Amino acid sequence: MNDAEQGELLLVEDSNTDAEMTQRALRKTNLGVVVRWVRDGAAALDYVFCRGDFAGRDRAQQPKLVLLDLKMPKVSGIDVLRAMKSDEQARSIPVVVMTSSAEDRDITECYALGVNSYIVKPVESGKFVETVSRLGLYWLLTNTTQR
Repeated sequence: MNDAEQGELLLVEDSNTDAEMTQRALRKTNLGVVVRWVRDGAAALDYVFCRGDFAGRDRAQQPKLVLLDLKMPKVSGIDVLRAMKSDEQARSIPVVVMTSSAEDRDITECYALGVNSYIVKPVESGKFVETVSRLGLYWLLTNTTQR
């Protein structure tokens, strides 16, 4: 299977530790997906909309999943979600918010904007890895997305 067939997961995470644990959990699950990691919301928007450093990227090859943190520098995860779900092409990309925020207003706003799932990051590393593995299995293997 080549990279285009495997698909990509866009990981939007400013914490090096959380990003490394997420990538490790996904590798351990052997999903065969290419993980693209960006460290802030501005880079995420550039990636999805093929601009800036990602201007040469084919917009028709969108990620199979965006795993999005909320509290980030430059552009917040809420603003990334808002931009994606208001764009005709990007709105069909599944977005899973995975954040440390368990605030009701964040959860409510994300669902109002069209998030596909909202997960509060487990603090304990074993539970974190298990959660990422499960969400990867579901969203990348079990879930059927629009092509």
